[in-house]
Amino acid sequence: MTDNIAAASSASGIPSVSDGYVGDPAVQAEWDDRYADRQQLWSGRPNGALVAEVAGLTPGRVLDVGCGEGADAVWLARRGWDVTALEVSGIALERAAGHARDAGLAVHWVHAELTEAALPPASFDLVSAQYPALLRTPDAAAQRALLAAVAPGGVLLVVHHAGMDTQQAHDSGFDPADYVWPSMVIDALDDDWKVEVNEQRPRVAPDGGAGAHHTDDLVLRVRRLR
Repeated sequence: MTDNIAAASSASGIPSVSDGYVGDPAVQAEWDDRYADRQQLWSGRPNGALVAEVAGLTPGRVLDVGCGEGADAVWLARRGWDVTALEVSGIALERAAGHARDAGLAVHWVHAELTEAALPPASFDLVSAQYPALLRTPDAAAQRALLAAVAPGGVLLVVHHAGMDTQQAHDSGFDPADYVWPSMVIDALDDDWKVEVNEQRPRVAPDGGAGAHHTDDLVLRVRRLR
């Protein structure tokens, strides 16, 4: 983690480390390798489903899970949200912090895996997970961490690529069965939650960037009632 990222995280009052990454080093290394291959991995523009779903929400505290190079975090901060952005790749966080700094925006950066981040419980008015690569575990740790971060009355928004969850394992080693999909988040809900949106829709895809070939989204928006 850079000094800039560490300082921003400490100033936020949200528990995060200033002395290194919290999580599985192999996961960080995998994502750092992906970002190191390109000067820019993503389009640099906010995800369309996020823009559509956030339009009617009053800005408050938001957690951007898997913030990548920071396009969503910067977009949210420009619209008055108090943004905490979490990412496993240090390279991605360096880029994200640079984009926010260039825009004159304050964002709290957390260099950690979601399940290891020790985020304050029930503290975010919006938790946004756009195409997250959250590992599936028998104890549903990632799903529970997403839900635990949402404040009463707040919203969890999970968006993923439609059809990927039913694919077979790829020769590259990617196996969809290893990851968390929106349906698994639904399975983790109890009576404290209301499903507001659960649908497949055409994706509003930014031009360029990895993943631009995907044409449809799975959009899950749930609200914590209490």
